[in-house]
Amino acid sequence: MRIGAIVTRIIQQMKRDKRTLALLFFAPLLVLSLMYFIFNSNEAKITLVVSDAPAPLIEKLKNADFSIVVEDHFTKKQLQDKEYDGWLAIEPNSSKLTLLNDDPSQSKALTMQLAQILQPSQAAMGSLKTDYVYGDEDTAIFDIFSPMLIGFFVFFFVFLITGIALLKERTSGTLERLLATPIKRSEIVAGYMVGYGLFAFLQTIIIVLFGIYVLDIVHVGSIWLVLLINMVVALVSLSLGALLSSFAASEFQMMQFIPLIIVPQVFFSGIFPLDSMAEWLQNIGRIMPLYYAADALNGVMYKGYAFPDIILNLSILACFAIVFITLNIISLKKYRSL
Repeated sequence: MRIGAIVTRIIQQMKRDKRTLALLFFAPLLVLSLMYFIFNSNEAKITLVVSDAPAPLIEKLKNADFSIVVEDHFTKKQLQDKEYDGWLAIEPNSSKLTLLNDDPSQSKALTMQLAQILQPSQAAMGSLKTDYVYGDEDTAIFDIFSPMLIGFFVFFFVFLITGIALLKERTSGTLERLLATPIKRSEIVAGYMVGYGLFAFLQTIIIVLFGIYVLDIVHVGSIWLVLLINMVVALVSLSLGALLSSFAASEFQMMQFIPLIIVPQVFFSGIFPLDSMAEWLQNIGRIMPLYYAADALNGVMYKGYAFPDIILNLSILACFAIVFITLNIISLKKYRSL
C-alpha cells in the first residue's frame, strides 16, 4: 500500500508537470530524427580540378565518380577560395596533386582512388607529388574536430552553470528583492552579465589554454583570435542561459533544455559534414550559434585565418548575444513593469 501511494504521488506530479512530460516523449524523437536525417544524407561528391590532362584520363576520373572541373590555368589560391577537394596538374615529367585537406578522411580517400587510376599511366606521366593547402599528410580527423570541441565545451558549461546560478537567484528571492528597488531592468541584466561574465571568461581562458598548450590541439592562427571567438561564444551562452533560466522553476527543468538547445547544435557545429546534408538541414544549422562559432574556430586554429576572415561569424555571434540580452530585459517584465 505504501509503495502504491508513492507511485500514485509520482504519477500525479508528472501529470501536473506538462513540460517534463512533453520533454520525456518529444526530446528523444527530436534527437533521433536529426540523427536519422544527418546520417542518411548522401555523401558529397569529391570535386577534383584537372589541368592539362589527356581526354582518356579525364574520362577515367569521371567514371570513378569524381566531380571533375577541367581548368588548365588554375592556382593554389583558387583551390583555397573555391574550396574544391583537390587539384591534379599533369606535367610531362611529374604530376602534382594539391589537396585542400579541410577533411583529412576525404583527402586520404581521394589520394587512394587517384593512385589506383593513375598507376597504369604513371610511367608515362612521371612521379606524383602531393601538396597540401591545410595541414599535411599526418593531419588527423581530430585536428578538424578539436577547435569545434573547444567552442562546444565553452558554450555548454557556461550555459549550464550560468543558467542554474541565475535560477537560484530567482528561486531564492534575490531577484524579486532587486526588482523591489528603483534599479532598472537593463541594469539588473547588465550586472548579471558582467558579474557572471567575469567567471565565464576566466573559465574560457582556462579551457582554451589547456586545450592548446597541454593537449597540444592544433592552432595555426593567432591564439588571441581563438580567445576572442570563445569570449564571444561565452557571452552568447551566458545571455542564452540567463534567458532560459527565467522559464525554469527548478534545476531539473533547467537541465531539460540541454537536449532541446545544446544537443541539436552539436550536429551542426561541423563535427558531422555539413556539405552532405540536405539543404533544409543546412538552413537549420544557420540559425544556431555554434554553427558560426565552430566555423570561426576551425578557420583560425586549423586554416590560419586572420581577423577579416572571421568578422562575419563574429558579427553574427554578437547579434545572437544582443538579441538574447534584449529578451532577458523584456522577460523581467513579468516580475515588475517599469
